[in-house]
Amino acid sequence: MTNEKRIFPPEWAPQSAIAFTFPHKESDWAPYLDEVVPTFVEIISIVSRHQIAVVVCDDVPRVQQLLAGANSTNLRLISLPSNDTWARDHNAITIQVGNQYILLDFIFNGWGLKFPANLDNLITKGLVANGVFGNTPVVSLGLAIEGGALETDGQGTLLTTSECLLSPNRNPQLDRPSTEEALKEIFGLQRVLWLDHGYLEGDDTDSHIDTLARFCNHETIAYVHCEDKSDIHYEALKRMEDQLKSFSQLNGSPYNLVPLPMAPARYDEEGNRLPATYANFLVFNQGVLIPVYGDFLKDEQAKKTIAACFPDRKVYTVDCNSLIKQHGSLHCITMQFPKGIVS
Repeated sequence: MTNEKRIFPPEWAPQSAIAFTFPHKESDWAPYLDEVVPTFVEIISIVSRHQIAVVVCDDVPRVQQLLAGANSTNLRLISLPSNDTWARDHNAITIQVGNQYILLDFIFNGWGLKFPANLDNLITKGLVANGVFGNTPVVSLGLAIEGGALETDGQGTLLTTSECLLSPNRNPQLDRPSTEEALKEIFGLQRVLWLDHGYLEGDDTDSHIDTLARFCNHETIAYVHCEDKSDIHYEALKRMEDQLKSFSQLNGSPYNLVPLPMAPARYDEEGNRLPATYANFLVFNQGVLIPVYGDFLKDEQAKKTIAACFPDRKVYTVDCNSLIKQHGSLHCITMQFPKGIVS
C-alpha cells in the first residue's frame, strides 16, 4: 500500500453491496437449518430491495429457489465452500487510500482457534477469483482480525475491546501498544478507544465490539445498558458504561451516549444463556436492520432508540432468535462494501 492518506469508512457511508454466507447442512447450522434459513432469506430479501446482496452458497440452485421472493436484479450468488456463515468476520475489510478503495484480507482463524475456519479464511480469495470486486485491489495481511471487532467513526477513531484484539490465540506476537500501532498504520487512525469491560454470556468472539457498543455517527455511540442488578452482566456493563463516559470526541466534546435495553434472556436446550443483543444492528443504504427477540416492550424500545439515531433511514426489524442459537446475530452474518466496489 502507498503512503497516501487512509480512511476507514463508517458503516453509514454509501454502499454497493452487503455480503452473506448462506447456511447449509455441513455447517454448524445443521440442527437448526429449518429455523435459520427463513431468517437469512428475510434479511437478504430486505437488503436486495436497496442494494446488491452477494451470497456465498454451497448450492446456488437451492439458494436461488429459496430467494425467489428477493429482488433478483440485486442478487449475486457465488458458489464457494464454507465452514460457517459469519460473513462479518471472514470477509475483507475496506479502507480508502487516496481516491481508491483497497480490500484488506486478514486471517480468520475461527475467533482465536475455537472453530474450524480453513474454508471461511479463503472466501475473500474466492470472491476475488469470481470477479465480485472488479478491479479493486486486495491486500493480504498476516494478522488475525475480524470485522466484528472494529467500530469506526470514519474520522480516525476506532472503538474496540481489549479482550478480543489482545486474545493470545489471535496475534500473540503483539502486545497492546504494538497492536494499537499496527491498527493505526493499517487503517489510518488517529487513535484507538479500548473498552476493557463488558461481555455477553454465550459469546464465542471474546467480546466483539459489535455486540456491545456501536458508532451511529461520529458523535454518537449506542451501547448495551443493563438496569437489572441481579443480571450476571450488570457489573461488567456498568463498568463499560463508565468507561464510555470517560471517552471524548477528537474535538474534546463528550460523546452522545445512547443506552440500548438489555435484550431478553434467551437460553439453549442445556440452559446456557445465548448472546442476544440489540447492538448487533446493520446500517445499509436508506435503511437500518434491527434484531429483535420476541419481547414486545424491549423490542419496541430498542427499535425507537436506534431509529432515532438514523432518522433518515427506513427501519426494519427481524426476529433473530434463530441466529443466537449459534451465538451471533444480525450484524454478524453481514459485511458491507462501499459504493463502487461491487458492480
